[in-house]
Amino acid sequence: QVQLVESGGGLVQAGGSLRLSCAASGSIFSINAMGWYRQAPGKQRELVAGITSGGSTNYADSVKGRFTISRDNAKNTVYLQMNSLKPEDTAVYYCNAKILTYGSTRSVGNDYWGQGTQVTVSS
Repeated sequence: QVQLVESGGGLVQAGGSLRLSCAASGSIFSINAMGWYRQAPGKQRELVAGITSGGSTNYADSVKGRFTISRDNAKNTVYLQMNSLKPEDTAVYYCNAKILTYGSTRSVGNDYWGQGTQVTVSS
């Protein structure tokens, strides 16, 4: 079993900052890409930022220059530093990771999701 535990969400005023963390634990053999998604009311879930095991990153256009994704491979943890927050960033943020477990007979991992954490940015 694999579990992703998120922390760092909350309420912040426009222009402020938050840092989200997501730690994966369990029978983990390897982790490929990790990322952050978000879903605002009435909208589809979208990719905010992703990072590979080698450190290659990608961002949604709406957050480029404001958000930074990073990971600590030794701790199986991914972070999302969010600066210059805007009300439009208000959403539930979900951690995602593609993980191959020790007990798997597959050569590729499965997608796992965190429970989601609310980020609310006030005007």
